[in-house]
Amino acid sequence: MPFSHHSPAATSQLLAPSRRTLLLPLPCPRAGATPAAEAVLLPGGLRAESLPRHVAVVMDGNSRWARARGLPSAAGHEAGRRALEEVVRLSRAWGVRALTAFAFSHENWSRPRVEVEFLMGQFERAIRESVAEFLRDGIRLRVIGDSSRLPVSLQKIAREAEEATRSNSQLDLTLAISYSGRRDIVQACRNLAQKVHDKLLRPEDIDETIFADELETSHANAELPNYPDLLIRTSGELRLSNFLLWQSAYAELFFTDTLWPDFGEADYLEALVSFQSRDRRFGVRKL
Repeated sequence: MPFSHHSPAATSQLLAPSRRTLLLPLPCPRAGATPAAEAVLLPGGLRAESLPRHVAVVMDGNSRWARARGLPSAAGHEAGRRALEEVVRLSRAWGVRALTAFAFSHENWSRPRVEVEFLMGQFERAIRESVAEFLRDGIRLRVIGDSSRLPVSLQKIAREAEEATRSNSQLDLTLAISYSGRRDIVQACRNLAQKVHDKLLRPEDIDETIFADELETSHANAELPNYPDLLIRTSGELRLSNFLLWQSAYAELFFTDTLWPDFGEADYLEALVSFQSRDRRFGVRKL
């Protein structure tokens, strides 16, 4: 997700994430509630048996939201963080099993150093401060992307958070940092080529399943959906921006003009109802 462009004079703007960068949420489910208890409280129009198991979100419009209100970009990102908190809470309450959020793209490394360093610090603090709540709420955290480019301290806190929440099972929350869909595919090709070189695999044995196992979204738990059923993008942009390219081959796409900070329960419900209205044939003609 590329950043919005800042003028050189807008120094304060560089001390906040761009409109397409969002910090990890601090989920706030209803006190004492469990997914099983809340599953029967689905809003009208939603059917539990046909909910998407995995939802992916491209969050866009934070800075535009702030500018429209005469506020600094930081205010937009804070509002965007709250929007993601709500989507996390609703996903957990309504029975969505996995949520993947695009936070920082591989292309974003080309942005000014001060901006990137600020963002890395924000990610690190957000993850550190979220672990206790993830443990309380049964949320498993995963961080995907090119971790080799992340600060060592961020790599460390991400690994520790992943390990601490590994046994959680109520919601699988994936944060894509330094992520590129094209890079993900290329890296999978390299891994398979190395296995063929080492005679651990024959070229003719490679199929879509084996290839998918090399992608960053692959998971040892076969019960978890690696591919998004529904991909949501906000703020009127009509593109994937190099996000989950292989994985989204059969995802239902939902585009909305709503800016991400304004994306709330009604918008999420609209996206889910739209998903449930679609006839997913996966290329097969139904007689």
